[in-house]
Amino acid sequence: MTTDHFRTGLLLGLFTLIATALVTLLYEATEQRISANQHAVKLRLLNQLIPPQRYDNDLVNDTITVPGQLRFGQQQSVTLYRARLAGRPVAAIIEATAEDGYNGTIRLLVALWMDATVAAVRVTSHQETPGLGDRIEARRSDWIDQFAGRSLHSPGRAMWGVKRDGGYFDQLSGATITARAVVRTVVETVDYFEQNRTMIMAKKATAGD
Repeated sequence: MTTDHFRTGLLLGLFTLIATALVTLLYEATEQRISANQHAVKLRLLNQLIPPQRYDNDLVNDTITVPGQLRFGQQQSVTLYRARLAGRPVAAIIEATAEDGYNGTIRLLVALWMDATVAAVRVTSHQETPGLGDRIEARRSDWIDQFAGRSLHSPGRAMWGVKRDGGYFDQLSGATITARAVVRTVVETVDYFEQNRTMIMAKKATAGD
């Protein structure tokens, strides 16, 4: 190999190393930025359910996963977010799914204080009919707000249904099936939390969350 060939090969190798390093650095910086953005978006959503002044821990990352059993309307794993203040349990936000919406799956976040009273409920995704079933969204109507302050004891477990069925909660005109699905899923989530809140708040955070 001539000296010129050697120099050319050395330069090419050096260029490859520099290019690889730059790509790696760019990827890591981009990945960190994306992760930070995702964290901020999720935190804004969770803060709609639990006001930030009510907790001081990292709500997005203080989570556990409930695996593989049919609960909250779904078979797959479910994430539970835990809120704490000065180390003391304050509330939990639970992912829940109503599979029996009028047009399919309705995904919810159900926030509960430690006494198993509902703090708030929000719909995160659905396929319900525009102008009818989509009024389960907080931006479409205040229907979803009627769960706040409710528990198994108020109005009583037997009253967790829509008024058309003799229950406590308002139905949605033209979308009773949608309303029934949400009410049923929320009360099942409340019931689960009331029975398991000590375990939920004490369990070690899920690795990698």
